[in-house]
Order: sequence, then structure tokens, then C-alpha cells
Amino acid sequence: VRLVETGGGLVQSGDSLRLSCAASGLIFNSFAMGWFRQAPGKEREFLAQIRWSEGSTHYADSVKGRFTISRDNANFTAYLQADSPQPEDTAVYYCAGVDNAGTGWKITQFDYPYWGQGTQVTVSS
Repeated sequence: VRLVETGGGLVQSGDSLRLSCAASGLIFNSFAMGWFRQAPGKEREFLAQIRWSEGSTHYADSVKGRFTISRDNANFTAYLQADSPQPEDTAVYYCAGVDNAGTGWKITQFDYPYWGQGTQVTVSS
């Protein structure tokens, strides 16, 4: 499975931001996609997960109500929408994938064997 993120860059605080993650390879209904971010000097932080088959979602408290994860099954693409991002949201954002995700939520980086290359998001005030 190969994952490629797009959509990062420099945004103004309060503008909306949408990141995309295109998946290729063998994607089954048991697949799940997650989004993480890593700011300089900090650990990689879980943001959100979506189950590929039914589209159910789970969010970290830090982004609940501000970020939205979604997916387009037909194009094997997942999205992360950030409404009114703030300077503290500046980080490298990664998408990640896991097969046979099961019923539990995958909220650590060690749960995901597949990773994109990361995309830098810089939010200016």
C-alpha cells in the first residue's frame, strides 16, 4: 500500500485547509486510515481515524470539532479538513493506513504499518 499526501503549505490563521491522502495498492474493506502530525521537538500526535468500509470516525480531543476526516471510496482518497487552523496547528502532517483494522480505534503510530511522506503545514497569525 502506498500513500501520498497533498495539500500542505502556508495558510493564514482562520482560513480552511484540506489535506488529501491518495492510497494505491490492495485496499480491502477492513482498511482504516489515520492522520497524524508532528511539530518540531514533539512526538507524533494522533488526530483522527476513519474506517474505510462504513466511514465511521474517531478524533483526538485536541482536534474534535475543528478537524474533519472523510474518504472517497471511488478514488481511494482520504481527506483531513481543518476549519480555522491556528499557529499551534503548524506541523508536518502524515496519513497512515492499516489492514484488518478490526473494531477498536487505532490511535498510536505503532498501529499503522503504512505511511505517507508527510506534508508541511504552516499556519501564520
